[in-house]
Formats: sequence, structure tokens, C-alpha cells
Amino acid sequence: MKENVSTPIYSITPFTLLDYAHKSACILWFTGCNMRCLYCYNPEIVLGKGTISLEKALAFLSSRKNLLDAVVFSGGECLLHKSSIKLIAEVKKMGFLVKIDTNGSKPAVLQELLKNQLIDYVALDFKAMPAHFEKITQSDLFNPFEKSLRLLIASGLTFEVRTTVHSDLINENQMKQMVTYLEKQNYKGNYYIQHFMNGANTLQELGYSNKEIEKVNLSTANIKVQFRGK
Repeated sequence: MKENVSTPIYSITPFTLLDYAHKSACILWFTGCNMRCLYCYNPEIVLGKGTISLEKALAFLSSRKNLLDAVVFSGGECLLHKSSIKLIAEVKKMGFLVKIDTNGSKPAVLQELLKNQLIDYVALDFKAMPAHFEKITQSDLFNPFEKSLRLLIASGLTFEVRTTVHSDLINENQMKQMVTYLEKQNYKGNYYIQHFMNGANTLQELGYSNKEIEKVNLSTANIKVQFRGK
């Protein structure tokens, strides 16, 4: 992906109570991604061009000081942009909490953010196990994801792991393997399963996805599996 240095942000969601638990936030949507997940809901962001400069984003955030608790960096993949680290640092100086939505493909960038204590919460997308990762993401980036997962576990930072499930792409056995994998990595806490939203505009046209996986008890002593999506 070629970075659009001048306008890396596709759009801004000015207010949300859903994307950072118990906090009021806005969302900065960064263009571009190094994955092409078949079920991606944001093809216009992944494939499109940015429209908002860092200066314009900072001006907006300055107007929201003392009104919002947090800023969510999402996309696309926000950590692909070199400018995102600079922007995150500026956002922290303003007094906001910072949440990162990431596919885990940039562990070196994540490590820098952790080292400099620039992030407060991370939502890490766990796409699939290696055997199915390339099919779902159209990439070979499982190893960087694994490095990011291990970095986050070692850091002690509060974070969540989440997986979007389409019943044609991930079955019950694969989900059990993913939970077992997280246990072996010593992950503890909530593991969020996000149901594919039927009818959504996605990168690839997919058939109907059922929710049969909800009938399976996937939780363990250390990992609580929770379902999101209607």
C-alpha cells in the first residue's frame, strides 16, 4: 500500500459510545490495508483515498478536548501509516485515551507505541489459524500477527482479541483450534466473536452466514468467549 502522506484519513466518526467500552470517543478511519479479508465491511476505506489531513484531524480533536474521553484509530489498518505514531503522540498530549484497532501486521510499530506508553487499549483482530489465514485475508501475515499478540500479552496492557466469523469461512472445529491457540499463548480474558453482518457491502460477495456457532461452548477457564452482532 502506498501511503497518502498528506491525507491519510478517510473520514471521522465524531461521536461513539460503542467502540471504547464505558468511554465517549471519536473514530479516525485510516485508508489502506495490507490485507484483503473477504468479509471486510470497509472496502471504500481499504481501497479508497484519504480526504482528511493530520492538521485537520488535530484541529477537530482540539475542539473536542474535555468533551470526549478517547480517540479510536481504525481503518483499514491505521498502523500502516508512518504519520499515525506522530498523531497518536499529539492526541495523548491533548489528554485523550487512545485505542487502536489493528490486524497485528505491524509489531514493530506496536512495540514503539507500547514502549512510549502511547496507547491505552488495543483491539487485535485474530483472522484465522495459519492453515486458513491466507484464504481469508489474501495475505501471508500470520507471523507478524503472532508477534503482536505476544507483545501485547507481555506488555500487561489491557486489550481484547476478536474474530469476525462467516459460517462458510470458519467452522466450529476451526474456532476451537483458535481458542486452544490463544490458551497456549497464555492469553487470558475476553475473546469476542463478531458475527458477519449479512447483507453488508464487502470486498467479496459472500453467501448467508448462520449463527450456529453460538450453540457451542467455546469458553475455557481462562478465556471467556462472547458474541457480538445481531
